Amino acid sequence: MKFFSFLKYLLCITFSFLVLTSPVFAGANVAVKGEGDEVPSYVRSDITGYDFHGEDLHLSSIAGAVARDADFSDVDLHGTTLTLSDLKGSNLNGINLTDTLSDRVNFQKTDLRNAVLINMIASGSSFAGAQIEGADFSFAILDSEDQRNLCEIADGINPTTGVSTRESLECR
Repeated sequence: MKFFSFLKYLLCITFSFLVLTSPVFAGANVAVKGEGDEVPSYVRSDITGYDFHGEDLHLSSIAGAVARDADFSDVDLHGTTLTLSDLKGSNLNGINLTDTLSDRVNFQKTDLRNAVLINMIASGSSFAGAQIEGADFSFAILDSEDQRNLCEIADGINPTTGVSTRESLECR
């Protein structure tokens, strides 16, 4: 009986070691987008100040990344995961964040002008001090307090979708 307990313990330790040292848990720097296509993964990375202007990063992951003051202007990030990222002060002007999981993200003081944020899940995120002129938040899931605060500054029409920021936020 003791032998089987020891064997079970040894197998658990071995399995745990293999799982925890796998690239999934190590913040691998490459993910597969489609057949033969690879997209960078910035999971738990420090990409403060990086310049991604105009890049196609859709379906990538930036979860848990520190990306303060980075340039994501005109970047396609649709379908990405941004959970727990810190984007404070970043340039997100014209970014496509459609269908992103952006919960608990720090969007404070970001430039979200002309951004497309359709179907974005942003519960628990902070948008304090963000510039949102021309941003399209259609069908985005936001905390009610964030929605109220964004409605106070909502203005403009998104040049890509033609939807007004106030309308997309369902402001009254």
